[in-house]
Amino acid sequence: RCLLKMVKGNIVVPEEILNFCCNGLQGSTSPPRAQEPGEWEEAPGAMASPLPARNPTEVQMSQLVLPCHTNHRNELSTGQLLKWIDTAACLSAERHAGCPCVTASMDDIYFEHTISVGQVVNIKAKVNRAFNSSMEVGIQVSYEDLCSGKHCSICKAYATFVAQGPSGSKVSLKPLTPQTEEEKIEYSIAAERRRMRLVHKDTLKDLLTRSPPDTELETRDGSGAVLAAKTRVESVELVLPPHANHQGNTFGGQIMAWMENVATIAASRLCHAHPTLRAIEMFHFRGPSQVGDRLVLKAIVNNSFKNSMEVGVSAEAYGQEMSISPRHINSAFMTFEVLDQEGRPRTLPMVAPEAGDGERRYREASARKKIRLDRKYVVSCKQTEVPLSVPWDQSNKVYLSYNNVSALKTLVAKANWALAREKEKVRMYTLEEDKFLSFRIEMSVCITASQAFSLLSNLWRRHEWDSHYMSAELVQKVDDDDMIYHVVSRMQRQESKLQDFVILASRRKPCSKGDPYVVAFRSVTLPTHPPRAEYTRGETLCSGFCIWPESEEMSKVAYYNQATPGYLNYVTTNVAGLSSDICATFEACEKFLLKNKEDLISRLQD
Repeated sequence: RCLLKMVKGNIVVPEEILNFCCNGLQGSTSPPRAQEPGEWEEAPGAMASPLPARNPTEVQMSQLVLPCHTNHRNELSTGQLLKWIDTAACLSAERHAGCPCVTASMDDIYFEHTISVGQVVNIKAKVNRAFNSSMEVGIQVSYEDLCSGKHCSICKAYATFVAQGPSGSKVSLKPLTPQTEEEKIEYSIAAERRRMRLVHKDTLKDLLTRSPPDTELETRDGSGAVLAAKTRVESVELVLPPHANHQGNTFGGQIMAWMENVATIAASRLCHAHPTLRAIEMFHFRGPSQVGDRLVLKAIVNNSFKNSMEVGVSAEAYGQEMSISPRHINSAFMTFEVLDQEGRPRTLPMVAPEAGDGERRYREASARKKIRLDRKYVVSCKQTEVPLSVPWDQSNKVYLSYNNVSALKTLVAKANWALAREKEKVRMYTLEEDKFLSFRIEMSVCITASQAFSLLSNLWRRHEWDSHYMSAELVQKVDDDDMIYHVVSRMQRQESKLQDFVILASRRKPCSKGDPYVVAFRSVTLPTHPPRAEYTRGETLCSGFCIWPESEEMSKVAYYNQATPGYLNYVTTNVAGLSSDICATFEACEKFLLKNKEDLISRLQD
């Protein structure tokens, strides 16, 4: 308006034009003027309807891979990719926190493909869930070939960031409310991933405790072992302002890039070739480094397998006085391969570990390889790719428990549930997908959520309300939250032969307000309980209870089941209304809860 008035001082500008221009700039709220005959009409589609609101924490980054970003093969350096990943994830975290954030940890990263010069890297990051002072950020990386239009996934990662106040103190975060089905699934499973991170070290220690102390070297193709000492690398980097954020803390992605550089050199010294980074083990930043620090980076090949090798890397920070004791910043373990001309992994020479710590690292590398395989194929795979029963052992207990709970939470978060039947207080819903028919049955019960959780999480009491259950024997108490039962049941009352199941029951209390109590079930296999002739071995892929508090005395109790082929006929008969057996069983469940809640209160008081 000021600009137009200045123009009006020299040129006669009608007031109508002045008002029109200002209203156009500010967004007029007056009703539209009727169109006069002969005036132009707006072309259809000229003004597109507003797009649906995007997640406010979502950050999208696209980077063209230039020669300065690549290695000797004209492929994007993994260190550069890690810097871009960390930058995008940090921006997403800071959008939610409203203050500076630092990288606390990074889960396993598996690099599926390499990226060539001239291609575009697309990175999408958004906050999955905020806890007290930390948050999980999910990152998806893909590449785009501008000439062919081809898109391909590179990796998926989860990073944990901590919000920091002006003096470096932790900041309490506001809760995040998921909107879409995908966001609700990630939000729900984030709590289970957090639990798995916290027990990561204990998993490794437990596996090493049960492993034989001595591991003999094998010989491949008659070749001798390479001394691990010959692969040792040490380097130093000075942290400068471009390497740090506005608070002076070194970017986590920059530290990861430097660590990847020395790890690559160590791997090259073993194989005398140019290795390709395939995976980075879950790691935690133990402390910050600042501008002016000298980072000493050390790497060595811990162990080599037939087609891959593990390189251990550490980063220590020294202040300006190098004589002062260093601060341990981070340790990471990276898996490399060497590819031949056809892109197939080459056979690698063996490693002869150093005495003492070298032998310990050698054994730990073997344990970490097993844990990586468990996490990759048990945790990361889709539900449709998981066998109905998976072998149970102590080394993969954490990941099977995670898969059990996350599968149920994923089913709960699905958006397309349809009401199939309603009988008094009991409501039955179905979810039809490509490979599965799932059902959900729920009701409100006059009982607290914690009481219902306590009563329904023990399978040995299920026969008291579920007439299909004949018995449930506790086979193994894994810990306070996970137990394995041998269950004997009869699906149809007229059947003469009984069914049996070996079931892992995993229970979880709410991580934060609004979360349900969860009791998840899935089949596992135990060598101590093979199939027997007198039983038909049954299997369950995903089932369990979710319990939400509705008030101080009321709870919503819901049972979910992803029907397996042997269970499908029973489910469809009830969905179609030809039987009310499922509804009757759930009504019996309500009576069981109401009958036993007073006894439970008395026992808790005693």
